[in-house]
Amino acid sequence: MSTRHAPVWNPATGEQQAQVLLANTRDVDEAVAAAADAFEKWSQSSLSTRSKILFKFRELVNARTEQLAEILSDEHGKVLSDARGEVQRGLEVVEFACGIPQLLKGDYSDQVSSGVDVFSFRQPLGVVAGITPFNFPVMVPMWMHPIAIACGNTFVLKPSERDPSASMLVALLWAEAGLPDGVFNVIHGDKEAVDALLDHPRVAALSFVGSTPI
Repeated sequence: MSTRHAPVWNPATGEQQAQVLLANTRDVDEAVAAAADAFEKWSQSSLSTRSKILFKFRELVNARTEQLAEILSDEHGKVLSDARGEVQRGLEVVEFACGIPQLLKGDYSDQVSSGVDVFSFRQPLGVVAGITPFNFPVMVPMWMHPIAIACGNTFVLKPSERDPSASMLVALLWAEAGLPDGVFNVIHGDKEAVDALLDHPRVAALSFVGSTPI
């Protein structure tokens, strides 16, 4: 396990309020392995099972909006009204993900040519990851993980180490909603963790929102 840490500042006061452990390559390997182990069962779960968990997650996030907003304000510096708005914009994506089963239907075309039928399936990729920026620590990750999870993938999130706590609360809410262990994972880190995710052979896809230097 890594022993490197980074400070977490309160932008309003300029004071250090916490520190976050920065993951190394081994930590990333363990998170990806947990996601890979969970994928086999989660990918075979029924769409109704996934939807029930997503609806519960949406309910829990909505109920904890104020707590999430306070975390955003403390670690990012947003005023509370803006922070509440960010949570609500993230919730809109969760609500969309609740309806994913309708979009996961395959297609079938009979006799597209003589003796030829065409059909398609929508299947999960496996372990997928997201690397997200400091300026929207709730909304941008929610662009990614609710939809990925609803589609049967397992997810590894690497949020900004500058405001890490919101992602930890979101992980707890996923667990409270009934999401199985290993389906949603959070690692904190800097370039070492990012590079480990980018190069990892078991990560099937990765979403990134950020700037070129990252």
